[in-house]
Amino acid sequence: MLLFIAGGTGFVGGHLMPELARRGIGGRCLLRSMKKAPLCAGFETVPGSLDDIPAGSMDGVDMVVHLVGIMSEEGASTFESVHVKGTTNLVNEALKAGVKRFFYQSSLGASLQSASMYQKSKARAEEAVTESGMHYTIFRPSLILGRGDGFTKQIVAMINSSPVVAVPGTGMAKFQPLTASDWVRCFLAMLEDGRFLDRLCEIGGPEQFSFNELIMLYMKAMGSGKSVIHVPAGLVKAGLSVLKLARAAGYKRFPRVGRDQLTLLETDNITDTDSIKKQFGFEPESIRGALKEFLPAE
Repeated sequence: MLLFIAGGTGFVGGHLMPELARRGIGGRCLLRSMKKAPLCAGFETVPGSLDDIPAGSMDGVDMVVHLVGIMSEEGASTFESVHVKGTTNLVNEALKAGVKRFFYQSSLGASLQSASMYQKSKARAEEAVTESGMHYTIFRPSLILGRGDGFTKQIVAMINSSPVVAVPGTGMAKFQPLTASDWVRCFLAMLEDGRFLDRLCEIGGPEQFSFNELIMLYMKAMGSGKSVIHVPAGLVKAGLSVLKLARAAGYKRFPRVGRDQLTLLETDNITDTDSIKKQFGFEPESIRGALKEFLPAE
């Protein structure tokens, strides 16, 4: 099978690409920066981006794998430009090349009715895929945690940035994290099983945690005994401009956070706790024991 992968050098792609190479699965990897070419070992590299996909680069491809996504907007990289327009561009090029199958990495909670612009844009991207006429598989995962994940970086920065740990809002929203290695297992099963054609799969780990509980798990893994306080979400949103200025002034220990991310922290992001076992036939790993393994080095 010949794959065309967009986002192969990102967090999830960084866990997937080595496993594909180990199994002898190859294809082409779309790269914005050729400096990252070593991360696509076993794949032909294609210079370009979702805005500039070289003509003919998908010729002969069996499946497009779309892993590109952003959690916060910055400059020209908006949810509209990356998730909606970028996905539409990728779909259109795949159709021109006669590609028959498309994989899209969406997000649990994607909905046109969501209060989150991130989730709305993911839902619109899903529409571009499902209405394309190609066979598709869409994953909607909850948090994916593992070596290099952005959520862990944010939480570690939040814990380290001040004498107390300030949690936005009540911290009661629930999440269902799964490990990156389990996500890869799901992807490989999907790749080899025709039952996943034209399916949308919601996936999450075996346990659900409130944001407060996740914070405590991280603090325990880090050996932190700091006090935790809760700051009204409205007050945090009002102070985002100050936080942005602080980072611009060089205070990089402060986490990068946007209004939309705060909205996501106020909404449950969960599914069936047996979702992976029922759909993919294996027991996923609990993050309780795995968390310390992928905390960033001091």
